[in-house]
Amino acid sequence: MRSQSLAFVVLVGCSGSSSQVKIGPPPDRTTTGALAGPLCQADQCTCGKTFDEVGAPEGNKKRYEVKLSSAQELWASLPGHNLYKSPERAEACFYVDLTPGQHQVSLRASNKDGVSAQIEISELGAKAKTKYQTFKFACGHPGVCAFDDLDAAKVSYKEFHRGLHDACGSTKIKNINWDHGKAPDGTHPSELLVRLTLDVYTFMPEKASGDSTCGAGEGARSKQEAAEPAPEPAPEPAPE
Repeated sequence: MRSQSLAFVVLVGCSGSSSQVKIGPPPDRTTTGALAGPLCQADQCTCGKTFDEVGAPEGNKKRYEVKLSSAQELWASLPGHNLYKSPERAEACFYVDLTPGQHQVSLRASNKDGVSAQIEISELGAKAKTKYQTFKFACGHPGVCAFDDLDAAKVSYKEFHRGLHDACGSTKIKNINWDHGKAPDGTHPSELLVRLTLDVYTFMPEKASGDSTCGAGEGARSKQEAAEPAPEPAPEPAPE
């Protein structure tokens, strides 16, 4: 663990404005907080390949998969959770249950010669038994993150309508921003801290990810509904 403070340039709200700030060292190299589902034991989870493997939460909670990928170590934080991926694992999955409301999330990468980081957050839809691609950030995976990559990411996030990265899901992304430091070559960030807010809605989505009718308005019907024939009217009772 490093005790000294590090200087960063902050991109406020991904708008491009910058100012000098200070930030401390990365979190501890441990995973803390309750992990959810049958694929998790103690502080580690196995990445699920099917919806049934990851299970479903109880009550009004929603289950999320947080996947960290890199040849380096990475950290992700959510309220009550610190998730750590060691450099010995190319990718690590974590499953957490969240209640409706706003939840602050961060990704931290640290490497003096340039960072490489990817985080994918997926909402696991219990009704449709589908995985919604809630959010993805990648810089330098594979390879090393460059400042041009961060600029491209900033532009790409403006394309998502109303913060819905998956129009079929029920989670919006707000307040994406990041801080970074410079590697010795001046072209790669040596430190990276990405922040965002998960805005978890109460309703349970019913359409599968990728359904073209998602986000088309309240009158839109899913493909499955459109394919089903209208029920035949009940026969009139025979006269007595």
